[in-house]
Amino acid sequence: MDFSQQIAQYIITGLSIGAIYAIVAMGFNIIHNATGIVNFAQCEFISLGGMSMYTLVVLLKIPILISFFISMATVSLIGALMERGPIRYARSKEIIILIFLTIGLSGTLRGTAQQIWGTDNVGVPAFSGEDPIHLPVGATILPQHMWVFGITFLVMLVLRHFFRNTMLGKAMRATAVNRQAAALVGVSVDHMVLLSFALSGALGAVAGMIIAPISTTSYDTGIMLGLKGFAAAILGGYGNFAGAILGGVILGVLESLGAGLLSSQYKDATAFLVLLFVLFLKPTGIMGYGESERV
Repeated sequence: MDFSQQIAQYIITGLSIGAIYAIVAMGFNIIHNATGIVNFAQCEFISLGGMSMYTLVVLLKIPILISFFISMATVSLIGALMERGPIRYARSKEIIILIFLTIGLSGTLRGTAQQIWGTDNVGVPAFSGEDPIHLPVGATILPQHMWVFGITFLVMLVLRHFFRNTMLGKAMRATAVNRQAAALVGVSVDHMVLLSFALSGALGAVAGMIIAPISTTSYDTGIMLGLKGFAAAILGGYGNFAGAILGGVILGVLESLGAGLLSSQYKDATAFLVLLFVLFLKPTGIMGYGESERV
């Protein structure tokens, strides 16, 4: 494999992992837009999605398609219950208090998952085979990577349609722009916040499930993925969905190129170096234009 083929391979790999980061970043954005907080339990949604998929497919022998939707619904319910309990009834509604509350909830979910599934990494079967596909540019790609691209694109289309063409999505956008004004015109802000946590849980589960056949999964696999997804959200412009996609792709490609051309030891550091540069040079991110542009 010559140098140009290596670069092509790194880019393909980077686009694949970047798609995962983009989904995670969108999950962060949904809750931020509705509440203004950073939900660090998003990391655990990823782990729970992957481990739920493992339980249903490997242990219970349930078909992958059915397991996918059951896992997504289960983690979505966990996200909704998290909002319906600790978040909604917290004595203080200060943003910083709620953020620390999500950190505590993240640790609780992770500890519970460790007790249920243990500490071993486990594998999930690929959605449609494992024979590599050879591309004309000289790179190879696994069928699971095609599923990653396809599902990410589908998630983007569904969210775009939901927020632009449905009454519920428009109500969520109104809540994101101005909660008081939305309440005055009859939007149930509490219901929109509840829905944001449910959607965020679903997105985290999707990210965890589609990457599990590539890199295995465990009770804590979502920590690093979640933090990198958060970095992607900051890079693109926190709260901006198009920015989340752009940030995820850029971060994934930079990470893959850095690991391939420099050293894999720098793989995890890339995301946080990028985050530092963005915070220093352009804190609003690439596509961050202020509160009114968040959705």
